[in-house]
Amino acid sequence: MTDDRVLTALREFAAERNWGQFHSPENLAKSISIEAGELLECFQWGDSGDAEAVRLELADVLTYCFFLADRLGEDPGELILKKLEITRAKYPVDKAYGKSTKYDRL
Repeated sequence: MTDDRVLTALREFAAERNWGQFHSPENLAKSISIEAGELLECFQWGDSGDAEAVRLELADVLTYCFFLADRLGEDPGELILKKLEITRAKYPVDKAYGKSTKYDRL
């Protein structure tokens, strides 16, 4: 489901630099968390972060997410669709529409 151009580009980028050796699931998960913190920093002093900085940090988060999924042999798009089905069951429209309440309190 994922655009093969993205995975091909990421694999080539890492291979050209011999970075695959550093891409253990643990290291990639750490990197996702670090980059997510940098994304959050874009909104530290308000809810309208610098759009370009947000795009760049989001790209970093997504890059590490794609690397981790690839390392685990998973398709990111398929993971999202499977999780969406689980979440859809937890948050039925008739109970969750327009609410941010956690599923166990609906």
